[in-house]
Amino acid sequence: MRFLLTNDDGIYARGLAALQRELSRDAECLVVAPEVEQSAVGHAITLFRPLMVRKARKNGRAIGYAVAGTPADCVKIGIKELSGGAVDLVVSGINLGANVGINVIYSGTVSAATEGAIMGVPSIAISLDSHREADFSFAARFARKICGFVLAHPLPKNLSLNVNIPALPEDKIRGVTVVKQGKARLIESFEKRVDPRDNTYYWLAGETQPAPSEDADSDISALRKGWITITPIHSDLTRMDVLADLTALVQSDLNGSGGRERGSSG
Repeated sequence: MRFLLTNDDGIYARGLAALQRELSRDAECLVVAPEVEQSAVGHAITLFRPLMVRKARKNGRAIGYAVAGTPADCVKIGIKELSGGAVDLVVSGINLGANVGINVIYSGTVSAATEGAIMGVPSIAISLDSHREADFSFAARFARKICGFVLAHPLPKNLSLNVNIPALPEDKIRGVTVVKQGKARLIESFEKRVDPRDNTYYWLAGETQPAPSEDADSDISALRKGWITITPIHSDLTRMDVLADLTALVQSDLNGSGGRERGSSG
């Protein structure tokens, strides 16, 4: 088997190294990751400059390919050019910090998994709910477990799994639960500063907080109660529940009773 491993924290991130060590027990692991940190770049891809790729080494040992691009770039070029054959699974992580609620849209970690699914490869994004120096050992072991689960139970087409793991001792984790994406979002604040040349600049800061109406079965609610959360996600952003009503409104108000029928010509 061949797994493609990536992340948005960069090729030298500790979470990626822990993931590679654990998953290499079951598969050939090809690491293709951003050369520098690409957190919160979302699903951006590189179009207007060359995508530079180099072999990365750490302590004299080859660890994979460093790409001067985004996580989605890494998945694309990893599958198309660097894998040397079929890829059985894309695994993105282990991210330092949870990816829950609205923040999933911004996440490079999740976008890498989404790109893998778009390209027809089963994909998983894995994040640890900590922004401090963290112990990735349990998260890496669970990553191996969920990879085996996905291989044994193939995912539907164009679907990936967003997995979040509490930063708790293993005996304090309550179990694994499947949940929906919540409404939590980063509540932004900006720290204003002035540089030595009297130019004003700002640092984005803030904290992810649950929405006032957050449901009990949402990702952030379950994660904060000590559960490992799994959320099935896909790239189709269509609001299916409003499609029929909106179609009727457009036909009556924008086309008008005497307007053209959809698909007419002339």
